[in-house]
Amino acid sequence: MTGQVMFDSHVVARLEHAVALVNALTDGEARGRPYAAPGGTERWAAIEAAVPQDGTSALARTADGTQAELLAETARRMREVFEAVQAGELDVAADVVNALLHATSARPRLDRGAGGDWQLHFHGANDSFASGVGASCATALALAVGGGLAERLGVCQAERCDRVYTDTSRNGVRQFCSTACQNRTKAAAFRARKGAAG
Repeated sequence: MTGQVMFDSHVVARLEHAVALVNALTDGEARGRPYAAPGGTERWAAIEAAVPQDGTSALARTADGTQAELLAETARRMREVFEAVQAGELDVAADVVNALLHATSARPRLDRGAGGDWQLHFHGANDSFASGVGASCATALALAVGGGLAERLGVCQAERCDRVYTDTSRNGVRQFCSTACQNRTKAAAFRARKGAAG
């Protein structure tokens, strides 16, 4: 699908949170190096960086191990969605998203924001931070998978990198999690061509 249908800004923000949580809280490889997800107090710092306070959420942030572990488990499940989509297994992706929606008790509701405007949230007013963020991310993934935009969810195609991304570009041809991975791949291809020619 080309750039004719895109996510709205609210969904993009929640997908960005999902990507940031998956990339911060799951083991694997990042930009050509092994990546170990942080634990302990570093885990909460990674969560804070992945889901910055933007003034639109009434969810209370409490830096505790239980909340951090819940978000880490949610991130591991969200990674399964990206990997299933990448493999062309949309039924698997949908099953995982449904399980996430159920586990986080995701449900849409309108709440008044700080400025008095109505804002769409995907969690209850009294949900924990981990549950609320998980519900919002799960709903955004559901909108992507169920809205004909699953191909916009990807896993980096660079060698030795498995970080995920959401392609919000107009033409929908993104293949890498970052410019660094794209440049690394181009440089490797250039060296290979140069070696073959010499």
